[in-house]
Amino acid sequence: MLINGARLPSEDRLMDVGVRNGLIVYVEPSGSDIAPAAKTVENGHGGVLLPGLVEPHIHLEKAYLLSRMEREAASLQEAIAMTADMKHSFTRSDMKERSLAVIREAVRNGVTHMRCHAEVDPILGLTAFEAALELKEQVRHALDLQIVVFPQEGISKSPGTTELMEEALRLGGDVVGGITYQDADLDGHLDCVFGLAEKYGKPLDFHADFFDNPEQVAIVGIAERTIASGMQGLVSAGHVTSLGSMPYEQAAAVAELIGKAGVHIMSLPATDLFINGRGDREKPRRGLTPVRMLMEKGVNVVIGVNNVRNPFTPFGKADPLETAWLLAVTAYMGGESDAKQLIRMLTDGAARALGLTDYGLGLGKTADMVLFGETSERDILLNKPESRTVWKRGVKVADSRTVSNLIGV
Repeated sequence: MLINGARLPSEDRLMDVGVRNGLIVYVEPSGSDIAPAAKTVENGHGGVLLPGLVEPHIHLEKAYLLSRMEREAASLQEAIAMTADMKHSFTRSDMKERSLAVIREAVRNGVTHMRCHAEVDPILGLTAFEAALELKEQVRHALDLQIVVFPQEGISKSPGTTELMEEALRLGGDVVGGITYQDADLDGHLDCVFGLAEKYGKPLDFHADFFDNPEQVAIVGIAERTIASGMQGLVSAGHVTSLGSMPYEQAAAVAELIGKAGVHIMSLPATDLFINGRGDREKPRRGLTPVRMLMEKGVNVVIGVNNVRNPFTPFGKADPLETAWLLAVTAYMGGESDAKQLIRMLTDGAARALGLTDYGLGLGKTADMVLFGETSERDILLNKPESRTVWKRGVKVADSRTVSNLIGV
């Protein structure tokens, strides 16, 4: 296959991109006399071609719960409690159906890689994880799915969770999850999850400091453990919103430590904006992690959808561009260079956080790509266009330009 006349983020000229056996084998300026013959030619029409979007932080099995909610959640703890109560009625088929709805939407929107947090606890046992494991194989032709073994209800708080996590990791879990604000003993929580990561040779992904309280600084312990364990670049943390409520100099020092530890920070603006700042009667805080400060300190900040229509976030859809647009508005990232940075956060930055090694639009990389009609990254961000053509390993899996659904799942 040859895509001709497309704009690549790193190039000023229109480029042609050739694919053979699922890999990118040709990248040259359009009109080159060395262009290879191709069985299939796709006209890029001057639109931007990106590597497939990467969704780094999402919860699949608790999406689309609005119709089951008896009331709206007024706080983080209420959202956790309401969801825990609803989990008692979850079945494997129900979780798979709702998860698949999210995945279909994500693929249509250009997502080719996703990291999901599958809850492992005494309520669900391993059913959510096993449903995700089945989906991972079912959708692999359209999407690569990483599964975080996630102890949503806490570890010491929920006896038996450690054993369930170990079993999930033995069965094929990709990432060890942690949630620092669910257990009172932070050191014990970190001992457990860092120990599991070392034992099974897995990266770590935390939910941490999901507050607007500047005294919540579990991220400091996470960063220090990361350095002590030699796991720089292998640890991620979602939310980390309390950092945005700290005095500047204190926050800057923490941000510098995060950068030194190589911890990836996942901003989850839809949920963070909805949950945080509720207790402020005057000058309500936005409740975001300080994106610009973190990037200035060399931290890889990425963007996640997190939740889709549940007590934590009663709106949204599986579209990273929509979430990036929201972050652009609320983090004052409205310039052209900001738009390019936000697109990098959805692509190269998120790929780095997930440890993807064959990602991008270079020679020899896997041909996971999404083509837009827009001619600049800024236009893509501003328009959030519905028109997107998506390839997974060189095979077209979605093409909204022709209103077709090729995902096949």
